[in-house]
Amino acid sequence: MGALLQWGLLLFSSIAFAQAIDPLPFKDHAQEVRFQALTRELRCLVCQNENLADSNADLARDLRHEVFDLMQQGKSDEEIKQYLVDRYSDFVLYDPPVQGSTVLLWFGPLAILLAGAAVVIVTVRRRGRAAQAPTVDDKPNDEGDDW
Repeated sequence: MGALLQWGLLLFSSIAFAQAIDPLPFKDHAQEVRFQALTRELRCLVCQNENLADSNADLARDLRHEVFDLMQQGKSDEEIKQYLVDRYSDFVLYDPPVQGSTVLLWFGPLAILLAGAAVVIVTVRRRGRAAQAPTVDDKPNDEGDDW
């Protein structure tokens, strides 16, 4: 029974692996390298944190085929990116351009970091001033009762 289970798992894993491979008929190695570089610059719209090259989503597979078809038509990388941006917005790009709608995306993390640093600096300065300010209990004790 154990050998049958092992064979079943081996068969299932080979089928799953075969579906993950998406062979495309590239003209040459240079075209394949260009395709890989281009699909790494494009975001999977379903996964959102993966590029098209690494995603196994059905939409990512379809977009890879679309990129491949556009390459076969002789489109440049910029034309392909613009085509996808026109259809799916700047979100399809891993590095969207700096413009009004993406300013927060580009500079938001820096603004949050600077705001956090300002809060830390203000807090440290306030605590430093509070520690230096004399209190009623800080007057010298002339009676010699040092505990």
